[in-house]
Amino acid sequence: MGNNMKVGGQAVMEGVMMRSPNSFAVAVRRSNGEIVVREAQWKPLLAGWRILRWPFLRGTLVLLESLINGISALNFSARIAMADLEKEAAAKGDKPAEVSAPALESQKLESEEPASEQAEDPSILEEANKEVSDWLIWGTVIFSLGLGIALFIALPHLVVWGASQLLGYELTVEHVTFHAIVGVVKLGVFLGYISLISLMDDVKRVFQFHGAEHQSIYTFEAGEPLTVEAAREHSPLHPRCGTTFLIMVILLSILVFALVFPFLIWLLGEPTGIAWLDQVIYILTKLPLLFPIAGLAYEFQRLTSRFLDRGWARGLAWPGMFVQRLTTRPPDDDQLEVALTSLRKALWRERVGADEGRKEPTVEVFANYQAAVEGLDGSS
Repeated sequence: MGNNMKVGGQAVMEGVMMRSPNSFAVAVRRSNGEIVVREAQWKPLLAGWRILRWPFLRGTLVLLESLINGISALNFSARIAMADLEKEAAAKGDKPAEVSAPALESQKLESEEPASEQAEDPSILEEANKEVSDWLIWGTVIFSLGLGIALFIALPHLVVWGASQLLGYELTVEHVTFHAIVGVVKLGVFLGYISLISLMDDVKRVFQFHGAEHQSIYTFEAGEPLTVEAAREHSPLHPRCGTTFLIMVILLSILVFALVFPFLIWLLGEPTGIAWLDQVIYILTKLPLLFPIAGLAYEFQRLTSRFLDRGWARGLAWPGMFVQRLTTRPPDDDQLEVALTSLRKALWRERVGADEGRKEPTVEVFANYQAAVEGLDGSS
């Protein structure tokens, strides 16, 4: 029997973030084989605004929450990775190894924990327990959104408009063809960006952890034991992946812009009559339209993932599933272990009850995967 609870996640540096309805967990593998796990109670963004959770409105909020979750998880994994790099550099004599007083105190506080949760390097506990500034997270979110708007909204629009001017074609926002070509350029920018960064070794490993995240979630959804052997049998492609969501946003934007802009031009006419300035206004007009587009894409994605056994749903999901072949790679067993550890920790709070779990974030360090399984299955 399968599980109906929705869980999701994201790959990070040498690890995986998992989120259940009430938990936010990140597991990261250190260079010495230890697995560092951080878990906190999940609190929805703008929880009091229930209207934002309604169908066709919730997509934008879910996207924003995913950005915040992802940045927080990436920051955590980066701190762990940087601590390992500094330790390796110190071992090579590049700089003296230092253990700060707070780190020693942190190790002292952890001394009452089981042996499986003792960090080999006490300074890792200091790094893992650092809280990220809200200003840093929101600043990164704003920067990421700005970069995304520049690359996937402004750039494709201006490229198509500029090319049509150079070639002498009367191709404007009133034409369906304009938006279709912009969509193709937008897709090309996205695929080009993914293809380019996938050449980096570190990104290849992130894509493997991405596959491990999907296989672990499939295992849970199938109601199977959360083991490496069970997860290994599943596909690294998942219909509820963020990649599929982005592809749906791109495709739906073609339809929405093609319907809206001819009506706006008919109703209001050209804003200024100055060609380049009109294009800037058109780009700015597209920004609020992204909210209903994200809402539509989210509902379509939920619908297709629910009825993936039907031909029409597989057809709608196919473009995103196809592109996932670029953003995922088959993971090795070590990576599956980390993904499963993160998932086990996220499910722990659902098992004990949202209000029974600890309110403050907790960090556990396990010597290996077996210690993590034993520790998490027995945690309370």
